[in-house]
Amino acid sequence: MNPKKLAPNLSISPQLSIADIGEAKARGFLSVIVNRPDAEEPGQPTVAEMREAARAAGLGFAAIPVLPGKATIEDAAKFSSALETLDGPVIAYCRTGVRAATLWALSVGASMEPDELLQRITAVGYDLSGLRPRLEALYRSDQASGEQDAGKHG
Repeated sequence: MNPKKLAPNLSISPQLSIADIGEAKARGFLSVIVNRPDAEEPGQPTVAEMREAARAAGLGFAAIPVLPGKATIEDAAKFSSALETLDGPVIAYCRTGVRAATLWALSVGASMEPDELLQRITAVGYDLSGLRPRLEALYRSDQASGEQDAGKHG
């Protein structure tokens, strides 16, 4: 298990095993988010197995399975909601950690400058530069929305 801290309350990781759940608890994590669909690869623990392992260890749990390269804004909203609902710190995982990082980036992309966001992700060893156009669009739309709201209320 090699978690990478992205935010004060969130670390991401490649695939966790059932045994890693106990290690996650020992490291101080309070919840787990699975971003990998069942049967993506032979031998990976199922969502149900991971949910049971988390429950047995006293950890919170959420499953937001996403296919590689298919993360949507709706998936990111579910990820954000899970982060708000679950006790933290949280460890989120998929096969390599890229989907977990992508979901986090999309969930905060409207409120964080794309350069800062991508630098933070790069600093923990992931290259999500291909996500830049989506992050820029999210950030621009939030900035434009804020300006419109300010005009309405100002």
